[in-house]
Amino acid sequence: MALEKNKFGKKFNWGVSVAAYQIEGAHNIDGKGPSIWDTFTNTKGNTFQNENANHTTNFYYLYEHDLQIIKHLGIPNFRFSISWSRIFPDGTGRVNKAGVDYYNKLINRCLELEITPWVTLYHWDLPQALENKGGWTNREILNWFGDYVTFCVNTFGDRVKNWFILNEPMVFTGAGYFLGLHAPGKKGLTNFIPAMHHTALAQALGGKIIKSLKPKLNVGTSFSCSHIDPATDSEEDKLAAKRVDAILNRLFLEPSLGLGYPIAEVRMLRKVYDYMHANDYADLKFDFDFIGIQNYTREIVTHSYLTPFLQAKLVKAADRGVHHTQMGWEVHPQAINKLLHKFNAYEGVKKIIVSENGAAFPDVVSNNRVHDKHRVEYLQSHIKQVLKAKKQGVKVKGYFVWTLTDNFEWAEGYHPKFGLVHVNFETQQRIIKDSGLWYKNFLS
Repeated sequence: MALEKNKFGKKFNWGVSVAAYQIEGAHNIDGKGPSIWDTFTNTKGNTFQNENANHTTNFYYLYEHDLQIIKHLGIPNFRFSISWSRIFPDGTGRVNKAGVDYYNKLINRCLELEITPWVTLYHWDLPQALENKGGWTNREILNWFGDYVTFCVNTFGDRVKNWFILNEPMVFTGAGYFLGLHAPGKKGLTNFIPAMHHTALAQALGGKIIKSLKPKLNVGTSFSCSHIDPATDSEEDKLAAKRVDAILNRLFLEPSLGLGYPIAEVRMLRKVYDYMHANDYADLKFDFDFIGIQNYTREIVTHSYLTPFLQAKLVKAADRGVHHTQMGWEVHPQAINKLLHKFNAYEGVKKIIVSENGAAFPDVVSNNRVHDKHRVEYLQSHIKQVLKAKKQGVKVKGYFVWTLTDNFEWAEGYHPKFGLVHVNFETQQRIIKDSGLWYKNFLS
């Protein structure tokens, strides 16, 4: 099957995705308050080589240059996030005018360049002032988040028509409030369960607020997801795979569809009843215009008595001897097709956007070029699978590459390179990689 853009139809949304904390820098400039990621990455021992995103790609200052790259590449849609603590330095209350001005300029410049902005309201960088009060474990966050959403939509909603409420809630609650690997570095079920529940409520609340203020806006949210296969045909491995699938792929989608949490498969989730209020079951539900799925790989799961709660563990790609990325993730294009079908099968899912897909590979600059053959092949193979799903009747309406430029990759620091554009973090020089040139040619 030849890969041609026109086979997707004229209304298919092609884009690129970024996140504020990973690219903006200017971490304490122009009135911005600290986020949990500012605190986490500036605490020794939390990230690869103790790296942080205090400066990263300096998008805060260089957004004009990077928007020109997006324009040059012919990418029509740009998904970026708003830094909550750049708007509300204390998380709530006082508004930082300089932060608002920055996002107004960014949005306006996108529109001038005929680049459609898609805004993510929350991409993991909770204001530290709110974390000091318990963050996502504190039910009061529903009021704080509601105020933040209301302000953003009233301020930017006249120009931004496409909104994501949350980015990958399973990742920021699981890694941040259960495993302690991400900000704010908390661990255990007593943190994870309330954080999970309040996040799921906030997901629906954000959508309801936007629709109450501006009913015509296009509202979605995004989910991290991986296709799950059992390591063997044993009943134990199959059940372990079902438990992992419930946590990774169903935990935040199904409540939004009115299906509740997948407690039958994952018994530890019964603890959520300790945090449920009378109307919570109904309040978890929201009729999203679209959902974003963010897929990079598949996972192979085996039963493990030694793993608490899930009795399951992932079998690493390296241990299986399969082709994998810098992140240790298997390159398995069929996964995205299977996940598109999986999410499409839910009756309440209207449209699907692939809101992130990409790969980190070691890049070498030679004669001012980056020949990233493996990334080109990754994008081609995955986009082919998206097209296959579309032809098979899946309601997939867009595809966004992760990511525009090499950036700060959370706890992994600057080591993994995901960008279509190489960045020298000392000089801030940008070099469009072969993958970026391929995407440009594909979109032309």
